[in-house]
Amino acid sequence: GLAGALVIIGVILMGAAVLEMNKSRTTIIPHRQPQALVVSGIFRFSRNPIYLGDFLVLSGAIIFLGAPLAVPLLWVFKWVIEKRFILKEEDRLRAGFGDEFERWAKITRRWL
Repeated sequence: GLAGALVIIGVILMGAAVLEMNKSRTTIIPHRQPQALVVSGIFRFSRNPIYLGDFLVLSGAIIFLGAPLAVPLLWVFKWVIEKRFILKEEDRLRAGFGDEFERWAKITRRWL
């Protein structure tokens, strides 16, 4: 059903992102300085496909568990991920790749 589809899509997004980052020989670990700005593959559609995948897996779990009262947690999750990880990662990318990052950020959305 929908829950399974969301989980599968989320895992595929995460896997595609990891493969693309490995191909570019850069870290997938948050809070580390990336060695490359990855703008190919799944990163043409989302600047944060791993976090998007996490969001989809969490959405699928909420549906699977029949826990509609947990839906607001999705937005809490999104907020925490942006504040705790994404904004800091963007600062590192901006510092390391400057105009190249800015060009990519203008044409590629943060989530989807």
